[in-house]
Amino acid sequence: MTARPMPGVKGVLFDLDGTLLDHRSAADAAITAWMTARFPGHPRLEEVAALWAVLEGRYLAMWHAGECTHQEQRHHRLTSLCRELAVPVPGDLDSAYADFGERYRQGWSAYPDTAGAVAELGGFALGVLTNGAQPMQEAKVRAIGLADLVGPVLTGEVLGGHFKPSPASYTGAAAALGLAPEQVLLVGDDVDKDVTGPAATGMRSVWLDRLGVEPPPAGFPRITSLTELPRLLR
Repeated sequence: MTARPMPGVKGVLFDLDGTLLDHRSAADAAITAWMTARFPGHPRLEEVAALWAVLEGRYLAMWHAGECTHQEQRHHRLTSLCRELAVPVPGDLDSAYADFGERYRQGWSAYPDTAGAVAELGGFALGVLTNGAQPMQEAKVRAIGLADLVGPVLTGEVLGGHFKPSPASYTGAAAALGLAPEQVLLVGDDVDKDVTGPAATGMRSVWLDRLGVEPPPAGFPRITSLTELPRLLR
């Protein structure tokens, strides 16, 4: 569906990973480097990034559901990866994950269209609604130079344990902007969490389709770059 102007929008919520920050590139590079440093020449090295992405989704969902702690989901991810690749599980999982985490942080970068698009949205209440851990997501926003531009960083940890696509995550985020859900537009790359999920609360949404690999969700607008967003809102 072609994106059309949206009158009545007073606030914009951005997803973070995959929308403002190139999470996938940073995570893929970090876990590949982590494995290479420990097991150089492993025959399945080219599969590591894809395996890690699957495990990330699986165990973050368990954390969001309250089935494990944030630290435990990290342990689960590393343990499962090592077992899948038939390599020894690190004895100190916290230290091993910290090594990955440092490599990951070194790769944090905004998409080229991020800063300009956000800067053009003066006059709108802005915020970030993300499913990551609060301290890390705040650090990401600072690292890519948006801390003074995007307003509050909101995660399930500050929204009563409600992560996207829980309706309470959207209503809570709108309230944090001082607005009703129908006055807010959510922009993100995940169809379930950022596009169709908000609709249950009356919040509007735009799918940011950077890759163009999936059909668009029926009835929802799509943009392919954040550069299209200011024009859509003006």
